[in-house]
Amino acid sequence: MRNNTGRDIAVGLFVIASLAAIAYLALQLGGLSFGGEETMRIYANFDEIGGLKPRAPVVVAGVRVGQVDSIGLAEDYRARVAFDVESRLELPVDSSASIVTSGVLGDRYISLQLGGDDLILADGDDIEFVESAVVLERLIGQLIHNTNIDSSKE
Repeated sequence: MRNNTGRDIAVGLFVIASLAAIAYLALQLGGLSFGGEETMRIYANFDEIGGLKPRAPVVVAGVRVGQVDSIGLAEDYRARVAFDVESRLELPVDSSASIVTSGVLGDRYISLQLGGDDLILADGDDIEFVESAVVLERLIGQLIHNTNIDSSKE
């Protein structure tokens, strides 16, 4: 019987490296990061979030700059969304946040549009200018309702 210890060790190291790579990719896809960039927390209150979920992307000009951390109910019964963005971003205080959909039936995410003010948002500040999610089912219901009202007038 020949001694295949070297080959066995190489195969074992390859398997361990493969499992480590798969674990790393799974954690990255899950939204976890390992000591990534410094972030700051920003808040926004929306009338309708339309299925926005924690860990949804936050983008500026299509580039991911953060993610949604938590969603709760504010004192005024609006959805309060807390999201983390890269602290190197200098977001003017008149910036706006919109909940948009990727594609027709895709996932929801927050899109930030930069304002032009000289004052910059700080960690823990609120974005005052928001645009809530458009709920497709509600639009279809309104269209059908309006069509029924128009046809009953004839």
